[in-house]
Amino acid sequence: MKKAILYINQFFGQIGGEDKADFSPEIRDGLVGPALELSKQLKDTEITHTIICGDNFMGSNEKEAVEKILGFLEGKEFDIFFAGPAFQAGRYGNACGVICKAVKEKFGVPVISSMHIENPGVEMFKKDVYIFKGGNNAGRMRKDIKAMADFGNKILSGEKLLSAEEEGYYGRGKRHQVWLESGKPAADRVVEMMLKKLKGEEFVTELPIPKMDRVPIAAAIKDLSKANIACVTTGGIVPVDNPDRIQSASATRWGKYDISKLGRLEGGVFKTIHAGFDPAAADADPNVIVPLDALRAYEKEGKIGKLHEYFYSTVGTGTTQGEAARMAREIIVHLKEANVDAVVMTST
Repeated sequence: MKKAILYINQFFGQIGGEDKADFSPEIRDGLVGPALELSKQLKDTEITHTIICGDNFMGSNEKEAVEKILGFLEGKEFDIFFAGPAFQAGRYGNACGVICKAVKEKFGVPVISSMHIENPGVEMFKKDVYIFKGGNNAGRMRKDIKAMADFGNKILSGEKLLSAEEEGYYGRGKRHQVWLESGKPAADRVVEMMLKKLKGEEFVTELPIPKMDRVPIAAAIKDLSKANIACVTTGGIVPVDNPDRIQSASATRWGKYDISKLGRLEGGVFKTIHAGFDPAAADADPNVIVPLDALRAYEKEGKIGKLHEYFYSTVGTGTTQGEAARMAREIIVHLKEANVDAVVMTST
């Protein structure tokens, strides 16, 4: 009987929601949360332990969290390590990637996770971890766990592993020689491909080049004391009535709010509608997300020329790259019209 261990966050570990996101790592014997379904899908493999850690704890205390978890695993026998599924939750995806990479490097066992393509953890860790193409919410839990388990079963049983595309995980940038069953030489295949391309027919390249969404670094501001500075946030700070009805997750809307006569943002007048972190601190003092007080001080001291009359806000958690890019393009129009020189971009 093979042995496996699963890592999950505080929510799926049944500890709590955002109020428990600072939960310190803990290891429990047996099955907790998603481990129940994973155990059903694994063949001749027992999940001996479940590790639970709050997303904020991992994000804010990564070194401590990793050291604790690796300490838990010392002396324990296990043949494979699973984490997640993390769906579209960015902090959870990061946590799964961080701990999987650390476990792989220290113990040399296979590590498997699952994330939605929009999860930033994919780009961060797909070269180090088998990350399966998962759904964007927990409604896909069973399907995502099955994909992880099926691949884990193949590894543990010594079956032949197919390509990333065939297995269903994100490509890791590794290439190896494959003998095609057709036996057709490369010269013939490339001529056939070229003819299809010339005729406008569909063809599939054997050497896909990954698309890189690179943004060139902007030129430095020559004189900050004369610059017009704006603030844009994905931290969800809005007037208390949320006039633009910005969603608390998976946002498709943004807002523009007048701060021309304000020296700071007051709690009770502004709040956060972000569903991805504990809102208590931001609701009490919105300046911890939109640093209006600090920027006004810089403006008064002459460190910056002026602060733009508006700040712009949306929510980042669960928001797709496509929607984020669209909202950015719309906000940029306003920034250019106001001759803004630079933006202070804040998160949570």
